Amino acid sequence: MATVDPNSMNVSKIDKEKGVIDSTTELDAGALFVLQSKGSWIHCGFHLTTSIVGPVIFSLPFALALLGWVPGVLIITLAALVTFYAYNLLSAVLEHHEKLGKRQIRFRDMARDILGPGWGKFFVGPLQFSICYGAVIGCTLLGGQSLKFIYLLYNSNGTMQLYQFIIIFGAATLFLAQMPSFHSLRHINLFSLILCLAYSACVAAGSIHTGKSKNAPSKDYSIKGSQENQFFSAINAISIISTTYASGIIPEIQATIAPPIKGKMFKGLCICYAVIGSTYFSVGISGYWSFGNQAQPTILANFMGDGQPLLPRWFLLLTNIFTLMQVTAIALIYLQPTNEVFEKWFADPKMDQFSIRNVVPRLIFRSLSVIIATFLAAMLPFFGDIMAFFGAFGCIPLDFILPMVFYNVTFKPSKKSLVFWGNTLIAVASTLLAAVGAVASVRQIVLDARTYSLFADV
Repeated sequence: MATVDPNSMNVSKIDKEKGVIDSTTELDAGALFVLQSKGSWIHCGFHLTTSIVGPVIFSLPFALALLGWVPGVLIITLAALVTFYAYNLLSAVLEHHEKLGKRQIRFRDMARDILGPGWGKFFVGPLQFSICYGAVIGCTLLGGQSLKFIYLLYNSNGTMQLYQFIIIFGAATLFLAQMPSFHSLRHINLFSLILCLAYSACVAAGSIHTGKSKNAPSKDYSIKGSQENQFFSAINAISIISTTYASGIIPEIQATIAPPIKGKMFKGLCICYAVIGSTYFSVGISGYWSFGNQAQPTILANFMGDGQPLLPRWFLLLTNIFTLMQVTAIALIYLQPTNEVFEKWFADPKMDQFSIRNVVPRLIFRSLSVIIATFLAAMLPFFGDIMAFFGAFGCIPLDFILPMVFYNVTFKPSKKSLVFWGNTLIAVASTLLAAVGAVASVRQIVLDARTYSLFADV
């Protein structure tokens, strides 16, 4: 943990003279109602786990198939170490500014205060909103696909289309989206943590059982394709792995912690990464071991061999129910940035949170947000390719680059120090990866575009 400059109190006085007001004295409705600072470090751990660990880990065997054993496991491990370090850097910066009397409760607030107003308004804010809303669309699509899988499991000749299941999932999300604040999701997110442990255990057990069964698929761990295809596939795989560790709402989660916040975020991250350690490696390694380079973009698809389940139907049903319920919690947590903006724009902070004046616009705009996400999920069911693009274009800047930049600009470590050059190296390498990853993911979208159709039943 970095130490605070001993002149911080003087800086605080100067800032206040310049008109920089302590954020705790003048809060808008978004901060007052959505980002309530009432939680403990345990609640923080629940929120962090839900924001990071999700069914995207079902893509890890596929990423390993694109990279191979040694590079794949190394990159999964390296991504864990870098993001844990990056999120702790963000927390240190937030704690530092709180001690200066300027508690920052949004990612765009950090960019505005550290890099300048334009960075928060025109880069970080739009980037964060697009990533978070994209996550809501992706969760809605995954929820619809899980419902359809359950439906076909017991009615293989059923005629219902994917968009119908997406609408059903969207209706459930619309109801739960009315939860008033981030803090009010703490019990849902505890349940979400338990669910991700449960379905990860199911997938790992299912992969091992399938790999050892008499009908086990042949295991081939070679990397398919030409050298060019292998290169771009490897970049896509790194983007996918980056996405599985992404959050994009670390400042908003830390804002839910009741002050003083010192040290609480680190404890919450320890809870989260304990779950990551027990889920990512078990799912990725067991799935790749069982299916080799035949691993599908989601490992659940591998459990259906030639249309027939390789595992007992009740087992697949249970796994998909766990997945379905946890996806709902993820959608709710990634709705919070847009919920906060709606409250800021349309709610009155001088009136009670549950007054008619504030409840009516909350109901209207949150419902509209979910309806639009549901429509887009039904219209564009191409989750795999879009996820790789999100990982390269959005998640890497927010979670791998900006934490390093924020820390170096805020604390100004010596240019001869290991911290400065370590942060700079991570930021530069991540920038290059984001650029190449964006090109690779767009290339993949172009290659797959001939298979795309609006409202496809996939």
